Amino acid sequence: MMEDKREIFYKAFLEKDSSFEGVFIVAVKTTGIFCRPTCPARPKPENIEFYPSAKEALDNGYRPCKVCKPMEKLGNPPEGIKKLLKYLEEHPSVKVKDADLCEMGLEPNQVRRWFLKNYRQTFHAYQRMFRANTAFQRIQLNENVSDVAFGSGYDSLSGFNQMFKNIIGTSPQNSKEKQIVNIAYIETDMGLMVAGATETGICMFEFADYKLIDLELRQLGKHFKAPLVQGENRHIETLRRQIEEYFKGDRRAFDIPLDLVGTEFQKEVWLALLKIPYGSTTTYARQAELIGKSTSVRAVANANGKNKISIILPCHRVIGSDGSLTGYGGGMWRKRKLLEFEQRCRQGELEL
Repeated sequence: MMEDKREIFYKAFLEKDSSFEGVFIVAVKTTGIFCRPTCPARPKPENIEFYPSAKEALDNGYRPCKVCKPMEKLGNPPEGIKKLLKYLEEHPSVKVKDADLCEMGLEPNQVRRWFLKNYRQTFHAYQRMFRANTAFQRIQLNENVSDVAFGSGYDSLSGFNQMFKNIIGTSPQNSKEKQIVNIAYIETDMGLMVAGATETGICMFEFADYKLIDLELRQLGKHFKAPLVQGENRHIETLRRQIEEYFKGDRRAFDIPLDLVGTEFQKEVWLALLKIPYGSTTTYARQAELIGKSTSVRAVANANGKNKISIILPCHRVIGSDGSLTGYGGGMWRKRKLLEFEQRCRQGELEL
């Protein structure tokens, strides 16, 4: 690591700077643990090293700190960013500038860094997408285009029309038949996740740090021939509620429409995952038998690996024939934690 970056990270660690959550992990050589940037621990600088994520720290033999619990809600927004996101949701027509961020007690460079790291776009791009989605939804409800334009904070119809066309792909007047894929970020106990939804249902639900997520997003746009636009729709709102219930231990199965993107065989494999009982596991071989038609184990494993809807379609419940945990796009540690969580909840239910 370059010395200047190390100094920046160490300074952020000393100041417990929450804007660096998701940027680095602190590993302590003398204790063998790793911590969040906001951990109260204060080891000497010569005894620490920095990793980009918990995965790398785990791979190098470190274990998570029991004080700051770096494995929980990894990558979720710090409190300041949460307040900013809530403000944008409540004031979609307001364009937040650097001066506004400062008034909110936020440092503009830290905000920009967090959005690029976690949302893969600039803060201003996020605002434009959010405003475009809000305008699109209002036009779908037959609101007057002029009212929507000026209500979105634009001083002229031409400026609004240009923004709308750049993001949605067509003019506001011609958008009634246009389909978009809504993209939203959802906090979970396993980390930040990216949800995609059409008017039909949820088409993606992946961990934000999944290495192939950019490819999956491009595949969604190509499949639906639609732009990916930051914002909510009714299915994402339902997903937010149900995933929260799941991690509270109050939900065993999801009741939400899906819009699967894949081959017919892949869809058959993914839907078969729904037959695996909560808190239980199966093998690729048994999953293949369930599907029938002389399905090969390798074909089932490959299809599971391309599942774009984590947790809801529970591929984390499929393990190797020898009982070992096998590949999982969200990371093996998440697969282990999900299985342990479901088994604890199920055991508690059996004890009642």
